[in-house]
Amino acid sequence: MTAVEQTARPAALPRHRPGGRRSGRGRGAISYLFISLYTALTLAFGVVPALYALYLAVTDANGGFAGAANFTKVVKDFRFLPAVGHVAYFLVIWLVALVLFVTVLAIAVHALRLRWLGSSLRLIFYLPGALAGASSVLLWLFLLDPTASPVGGLLRFLGFDSFVQVIVPANLPPIFAIIAFWTGAGGWIVIMYGALNNISADVIEAARIDGAGPIQIAWRIQLPLLRKWISYLGIMSLAAGIQLFVEPQLLSQASNAVVPNDYSLNQLAYQYAFQQNDFNGAAAISLLLLVIALALSAVFVLRGGLFETD
Repeated sequence: MTAVEQTARPAALPRHRPGGRRSGRGRGAISYLFISLYTALTLAFGVVPALYALYLAVTDANGGFAGAANFTKVVKDFRFLPAVGHVAYFLVIWLVALVLFVTVLAIAVHALRLRWLGSSLRLIFYLPGALAGASSVLLWLFLLDPTASPVGGLLRFLGFDSFVQVIVPANLPPIFAIIAFWTGAGGWIVIMYGALNNISADVIEAARIDGAGPIQIAWRIQLPLLRKWISYLGIMSLAAGIQLFVEPQLLSQASNAVVPNDYSLNQLAYQYAFQQNDFNGAAAISLLLLVIALALSAVFVLRGGLFETD
């Protein structure tokens, strides 16, 4: 056979490996196993409790059908609208500050040329998040007391001479936003940093060759490509923030009720359930929180294109 004939002869097809199909079936079985575990946990700790809360919300104390009576009762409660206002004010301050500062800090850290400096800053940002919510609030109780705080001079300069003056209800939304930002921003900075690493270096280099500076690169390339991650940040932070409970509850106990024990919606639901023994009203509040959270999350999903394919 000549060299030309050998070249023209089609290459032999790869032989089928019997183990390949079994390997694929094995991977498929493992993936179904992980999905089944997640589904079981979601049903046990998400769907079933929500359905039970729905049952409680539409029934009375004797189990009879009550329709919307429980919802009407809690909405007409004189404590409900102030609690809604407190949580809404806190969420606006916190979400705006979180999105702006986390995005800016992540881009700034990512732009650092020194690897050790970037790693050190990420660790410093993340450390406050290692504290549990209650521990963090206890630390801030110390920091907010002008007589004991290391920043007491600053607090006195701002006109606060006592702990009670600092934690008056009008000051609480920004205080809670600062506490939440201090504990939660570091983890999100690390997540955003990882998202920035997924942006092609060739795209960034091409922009630099075209004369784009750091601000133009951040505004025209990095921010658009971070849109889905920012949307995800908003959804998760909204879900956590709307359940505001630990911070006002501990401040209420530490201040001898200067902070009311029904400051937030979750606290109000707690009062209904364990002070008034009205679990039906508490379930109605929890469902209202769920509906509000789902509606606001839908806005983030639609505006952020979270499930759009590139």
